[in-house]
Amino acid sequence: MKKHLLYSLLLLCFISCEENVKFNNPSFQGIKDNVFWRATTTIATVNAGGTLTINAYTRDEQLTLKTNGVAVKTYDLGINNTVTATYTQTSTLAKLNYATATGKGDGQIIITEYDNTNKTISGTYRFNALNTITNSTAEPVLNFQQGVFYKIPIQP
Repeated sequence: MKKHLLYSLLLLCFISCEENVKFNNPSFQGIKDNVFWRATTTIATVNAGGTLTINAYTRDEQLTLKTNGVAVKTYDLGINNTVTATYTQTSTLAKLNYATATGKGDGQIIITEYDNTNKTISGTYRFNALNTITNSTAEPVLNFQQGVFYKIPIQP
């Protein structure tokens, strides 16, 4: 009797197990001022000149990364006005806007994979962007670190 009960419990354990796997593919996320941040929608485009733009959105925020190509390499921020990171938030009473540009802010966008067949792009990013709104009471610098974008589809 004990063996039957033991086998029944063991069988019940195996039957009741299930896998609830949730994939985060595509994904755009990072650490914004030491708080986890994840986009709900992400759109990547490449224009005729080869410039890549990735727009990541939440309900009231937009993060935009721009590079002057899609090659697998490191793009430095704060060097010019073509490779940039921009963050905008519209939920507060005063709009927040942070950006990198020539001599303003720093960081990197690293493209680790450009899949021309499936039209996706993956990589990492980190940056310090400066507040661009004068007379703002917001923090002067916005920090994103450990940023990752994975298999973001490139729109035609």
